Amino acid sequence: MDDVTEPASDEQAPAPPTAPPEPDHGPRVIDTDADAVDGLTKCPRCGATQIALNIGSGMLRCHYCRDEWSTPSANEAFGLDAGVGELRGVTMGSGSSDIVPSAEIVLTFKCSACGAEIVIDTASSTQARCHWCRNTLSMNQQVPNGAVPDMVLPFSLPKEEAVRKIATFVRKRRFFAHPRFRKEFNPDNVLGAYLPYMVVDVNAHAAFRGQGEHQTRSYTVSVGEDRSETRYDADLYDVGRAFDVEVHDLAVVSSQQRLDQGLSTTNNVINAIRPFDLENAVTYDSNYLAGFTSERRDTNIGDLAPIVDAQSKDVARHAVHDTLRFYDRGVRWHSEQLDVRGQRWVSAYLPVWLYSYHQTGRDGRSVTHYVAVNGRTGAVMGSVPINYPRLLLTSAVVEAAGIVVGTVVLVLGGGS
Repeated sequence: MDDVTEPASDEQAPAPPTAPPEPDHGPRVIDTDADAVDGLTKCPRCGATQIALNIGSGMLRCHYCRDEWSTPSANEAFGLDAGVGELRGVTMGSGSSDIVPSAEIVLTFKCSACGAEIVIDTASSTQARCHWCRNTLSMNQQVPNGAVPDMVLPFSLPKEEAVRKIATFVRKRRFFAHPRFRKEFNPDNVLGAYLPYMVVDVNAHAAFRGQGEHQTRSYTVSVGEDRSETRYDADLYDVGRAFDVEVHDLAVVSSQQRLDQGLSTTNNVINAIRPFDLENAVTYDSNYLAGFTSERRDTNIGDLAPIVDAQSKDVARHAVHDTLRFYDRGVRWHSEQLDVRGQRWVSAYLPVWLYSYHQTGRDGRSVTHYVAVNGRTGAVMGSVPINYPRLLLTSAVVEAAGIVVGTVVLVLGGGS
């Protein structure tokens, strides 16, 4: 292999030094619940409190007069569509603030219609119905327990469609599925859940340095009396790339339970159904959650920052890929640096149709399998318990068939 010291023709010089960063005065906070009110959220037309999402239209609907309306776009209300390249320091929605460990999870509200005291368990809901007057009480003001986010992306995929997609996903895997799972599988048990996410915009500068190889020729040489091999010559180049990178709407799940990638769950299916059309998110109103379950955020920006940094670096690595075509034998990076100039964090509830199945093996180990469907795009991914004896038997049959075919070809080839 020839070593070449000069860079390839597409080598890019590092960017000139940037100005020193400004002093850190703490994050800039966007107040996302300025007009939020707890208690009775009434229909603007008839005053009823029985309000829920109409999945067909994506709007809130009154169950009594059938009037429909929606809350404002989160991008427009909070300026989240402003230029990512202009971000400096940390900007965050008020619903993304750190969780206070002493904050109450179970809160008591007084019904403004009849005066009764109603309890809301914010771990799973931000609404409750008064048992005296039957009005629905909503919690919309943010408290430091992670229950109320900055914005919500409403469901647009009907449950019937999610059930069909889950059934199709499992049916394609039934042959290797565990017999007990095949017997007990019931896609109608799917639940609609709003899962907590942090949505992050990143403005950064990336710098990569390494070495790349460009093939100059290939040739065949004899090795021994009856064997030959192909060899390659390549030039070796020092490669450097320096560029600005903007990451838009990076969604990171903000539930510690969903972040757990242990052997007892198949949580990673949640990441496989991204992306979400976050440009359609609206300002938070607990009525969007009526009829669905929800999960409270229990992580902070500091907990999720390493994940965001790693995924931002992946985005930068992918962005530079098209500039490396000259190096047809690959590039090995020795240095990868991502200098973050600015970030914007907002918390959100994102819609997921979820089917779960709890499996207990003969060894007593328990695994919870999930099949998840994106409540907006319909993307589906999941895990199905495997029938290992059938899988091993099939593998043995395929391997045996391969050996037989290989032997026949060898014999026929030798005979000719």
